Formats: sequence, structure tokens, C-alpha cells
Amino acid sequence: RTYPDNPHEGEEFGYVLKGNIRIHIGNKIYKAGPGESFYYTPASSHFIDCVDKKGAEFLWISTPPTF
Repeated sequence: RTYPDNPHEGEEFGYVLKGNIRIHIGNKIYKAGPGESFYYTPASSHFIDCVDKKGAEFLWISTPPTF
């Protein structure tokens, strides 16, 4: 599970390599599995968690970088 992130300017994109994840954006939850991607503007609180007990692997790209 990622740490909850507060709303901020920018864009976020991800691609799931392995496992299944849930993308929490505000009060909405979206699911993504291997080979699927996601994109959103982070105007609400957001975080990602894993559905599978074995974990998940995904690429997560954020602009502007927040690290």
C-alpha cells in the first residue's frame, strides 16, 4: 500500500506488470490488473493498494516529480 497523497498539481500514470491493484482517488476505487494502465489528475487524495496476497508490481509515473 502506498502512503495517501494529498491533492496536488500534475498528472499520474501507471502500468501494472504483475498482480492486481486498487487505485483510490477521493471516494472512488478503480481496479487494474496485469497489462492494464491508469491515468488521473491528482485533484483529490489518492493512494494505491494491492488486492493479491502475493503483492503486485507496477510502474507509477508522476509529474511534476514529488520525491
